[in-house]
Amino acid sequence: MLVKTIDINCDLGEGVGNESALMPLISSCNIACGGHAGDVDTMTTVVKLAKLHNVKIGAHPSFPDKENFGRVTVRMSPQDLFDTINLQIENLKTIVENQQLQLHHVKLHGALYNLASVDVDTAKIVVSVIRAIDKNLVLYVPYGSVISKLAHQNGISIMYEGFADRNYNDDLTLVSRKHPKALIHNATAMFNHVYNMVYFGNVTTINEVEVKLKVDTICVHSDGKNVIKNLRFLIKKLNANAIHIS
Repeated sequence: MLVKTIDINCDLGEGVGNESALMPLISSCNIACGGHAGDVDTMTTVVKLAKLHNVKIGAHPSFPDKENFGRVTVRMSPQDLFDTINLQIENLKTIVENQQLQLHHVKLHGALYNLASVDVDTAKIVVSVIRAIDKNLVLYVPYGSVISKLAHQNGISIMYEGFADRNYNDDLTLVSRKHPKALIHNATAMFNHVYNMVYFGNVTTINEVEVKLKVDTICVHSDGKNVIKNLRFLIKKLNANAIHIS
């Protein structure tokens, strides 16, 4: 059997409080840096945990909207959007470097992630921020998205991201959280979902359509139902099927 490797990432520092249990199970983390959640104390705590467990550290910027947890599009001028993304990443970068570590990647959150995936103007702003801060930062992006193509054109390294606990539409957008089948809570269903993406390069959409999807990293959300139990099951099953976490 062909051995494969996959990165498993998780959004942390968002107020759930299960970072200590999750960190030993993942290979990269995305730390909320003040937009939708997080402050200096939470960022510092999670960075130290990541250092302890040798987990790659990424910034998880969003629209500046804690009231809606960054899940609603906020109308902002291009300069204001640039400034808030830049500030969030720089704030985390400072904390990371104070721990003698290096920021590895950027993964957008919520509504900003979704908008940059389809909107050229928003994607351009994100790319310009990364180029201004550190063009060596990796950007976690959806396969085939507007931002993935723009980042590639601008010499920014990308990793294609898939979601272990979210269902997909036929156009590879994520099913709205308002839909009753948006989330995947069953451990076996989650494994089958991820295995199909990693090993076969496909995803079965909510309409039972097989669509090509390349993934380099798999996201598991920290606030998912039974997330610790499901993640342990997922890793065990992946390892048993020659897919290693790295």
